[in-house]
Amino acid sequence: FESSPPAHYKETMNTILAWMQQSETKLSMPQVAIAEYEIMEQRLREFKALQSSLPEQQKGLSYLSTTVEELSRKAPAEVSQRYRSEVEVVLGRWKKLSAQLAEHCQKLEEHITKLQRFQNDTRTLKKWMAEVDVFLKEEWPALGDSEALEKQLEQC
Repeated sequence: FESSPPAHYKETMNTILAWMQQSETKLSMPQVAIAEYEIMEQRLREFKALQSSLPEQQKGLSYLSTTVEELSRKAPAEVSQRYRSEVEVVLGRWKKLSAQLAEHCQKLEEHITKLQRFQNDTRTLKKWMAEVDVFLKEEWPALGDSEALEKQLEQC
């Protein structure tokens, strides 16, 4: 009986595994096209929420590690090894998930910044094109009006 973990261990393990599965599912969703600003913002908020819940889940991981260490002192070697392997797998997934989460947040932030810059440049270009369009539709000066022709040449 001493060689089995407490009930809280299994509850904590199930909670962490469910959280990791949910997070991995969110991270595995296809990347959003860079032109979908609202969707990108929403995904970034979701990823930031996951990142903010990492410390809370980390407490559970620490509990699992500590419990397995205590268990390994009391339990037979094969039982102890089984639980150590289980926690090692969870810790490996945890590290990978944490790294992916940080990478996805960084990439989304970069894409959002690029998209904002692109949208600003597009607005500026459209404004310039409208001004050029007005200029091109202006009435041309008469051939003998050299002053008006010079002014139009400067504008060009």
